[in-house]
Amino acid sequence: MKLALFDLDHTLLPIDSDYSWGQFTTRIGWTDPVEFSRRNDEFFAHYQAGTLDVHDYVRFAIEAVRRHSPAEAAEAHARFMAEVIGPNLQPQALELVQRHRDAGEQVVIITATNEFVTRPIAQAFGVDELIAIELERGTDGWYSGEIRGTPSFREGKVERLQQWLAARGLDWDDCDMTFYSDSTNDLPLLERAHHPVATNPGAALRQIAQQRGWRILDLFPESA
Repeated sequence: MKLALFDLDHTLLPIDSDYSWGQFTTRIGWTDPVEFSRRNDEFFAHYQAGTLDVHDYVRFAIEAVRRHSPAEAAEAHARFMAEVIGPNLQPQALELVQRHRDAGEQVVIITATNEFVTRPIAQAFGVDELIAIELERGTDGWYSGEIRGTPSFREGKVERLQQWLAARGLDWDDCDMTFYSDSTNDLPLLERAHHPVATNPGAALRQIAQQRGWRILDLFPESA
């Protein structure tokens, strides 16, 4: 199987969808603008530094959704897609995904952002296979704030991909794998991929890619 794996935020999108969703919830009055912004910026800084506690972050990130009904959450997300994500669906990113699909490759988005935020975004890229942070549901059927299973974050992306492969009767040796990512947080999976592509990389990943001879792709001009 030829696999084309894509990180999402700052890889296929020029923005961070999780961070942008947080800003959006403040804009629509779901969160306190001062306190939420302070904590959101703090978590984002930890993510960039590689020190994020993903469980703490997911509890924080999903709290506003938990306080609203599924119907209200779906309506808000539809607005988010139209107002925030839609304008950031860049043609070069859509074309890159389509190019792999046209080549007969299995396309998978694998992201450390939770499934609530990312499922509609994956669908906007025409991608059915999404590996994202899965959310536990309580007895009421709604999100509890906890993560279900292994979070697809750092080394967890490798584990979750291995689970995805095993569910299809496959192993690493059965695949020819290309992985696009912008972040050093994804080094565990970049190092396992047959064809790692540092995409819109930050300075740290760009340096690593240059040292190791990995392909560098500046998909968005402002990332170059």
